[in-house]
Amino acid sequence: MYVSQLSLTNYRNYSRMQLDFASGPVLLQGRNAQGKTNLLEALYALSTTTSPHARADRQLINWLSLSNDVLPFTRLEGWIKRNGGTLHIAITIVKEGERFKKDIRLNGVKKRAMDVIGKLNTVMFLPENIALITGSPSIRRRYLDSMLCQIDPEYCRALSQYNKIITQRNALLKEIAERRRTSDQLDYWDEQLTQRGALLVTRRHNAILDLDAIARQRHRKLSNGLEGLRLHYAPSFDPHDRPIPNFQLPLMTKDLGPRATPAPPLKEVIPIFKIALQKLRNREIVRGVTLLGPHRDDFHFLVDGIDISLYGSRGQQRTAALSAKLAEVSLMQQSAGEMPVLLLDDVMSELDAERRAQVIEMLQSGEQSFVTATDWTDFPASFQQQAQCYTVTEGRLEKAAPAQN
Repeated sequence: MYVSQLSLTNYRNYSRMQLDFASGPVLLQGRNAQGKTNLLEALYALSTTTSPHARADRQLINWLSLSNDVLPFTRLEGWIKRNGGTLHIAITIVKEGERFKKDIRLNGVKKRAMDVIGKLNTVMFLPENIALITGSPSIRRRYLDSMLCQIDPEYCRALSQYNKIITQRNALLKEIAERRRTSDQLDYWDEQLTQRGALLVTRRHNAILDLDAIARQRHRKLSNGLEGLRLHYAPSFDPHDRPIPNFQLPLMTKDLGPRATPAPPLKEVIPIFKIALQKLRNREIVRGVTLLGPHRDDFHFLVDGIDISLYGSRGQQRTAALSAKLAEVSLMQQSAGEMPVLLLDDVMSELDAERRAQVIEMLQSGEQSFVTATDWTDFPASFQQQAQCYTVTEGRLEKAAPAQN
């Protein structure tokens, strides 16, 4: 698959831009704060309906439109070539009074976000991907959710429903603590929570097994065979029905044991989740929040049995994060049957020569990639000659001549 045309109106610092692209690499060069990242962000938003950087939709609207227009808005449109056909995705955000309304359309038909996610598959590489290792569990959960929603529509629906159930159940827990409701009213929400939550846990469990198998190979190559990487899923309850003391991962583990086996069938995981939830009911009522479920999951990166979020060097952490992202590309290709569009935002400056060579090899093997750089020399002339090269200046793209050998 590849993006054949991109149109941006009042998006960030792009007042109006429309460009056609061919398959293959697209290299975007420019100084900082010129719009390179904004363009990649727009492509990611067309893929997932959300921005990886903005906290709110209003931040995506060009500030001149917000300041001067009677009806401030932004519009993103992408034409995607996939499976021999063309898809058109359009996202419009309009300010109406004090609120911002988002309209999402696929081939001109109004759709829910979950019906559009995955029509354009993307994998984004960022310098801050190291936060996958060093950041909070919520960062790792968002990473899994973003990947799985693009390749598993059932997961995406269950995730949306689960988040709504958590909100309702937490509100009820607080009312029970205040003696305005009775605890037996939790039974309905527990049933809903465990059905959706068990699906999320089993899909995450198996996805991490798949990522682990690929990332292990990638990491061996990146570390010249010196290190062994493993990804370890740490759910708040174990779908194999084994105790997890304090829900913590041991500091060191050479053998992941049964955790490295596929999750049990969904019908077996639901009652396990339900029993674990019932044991915590009194504690949950006291605290007024749901203490168990995939919203409290985590996963860990182990190098030679050691959790590198705690004891890994910066280089180890960066290599492990890159291995995971490369594994994500392979997994998404296997699941979707087509190579995803790759989005790399100034990542080459963070890599040594050997890792740069492996990333360039991946870019050349993909159907389409969008890559940003502040310096043309981040990429060899041979790569530039294969790429569609643009200079980005203040929200404008101009065709550039590739470097010569």
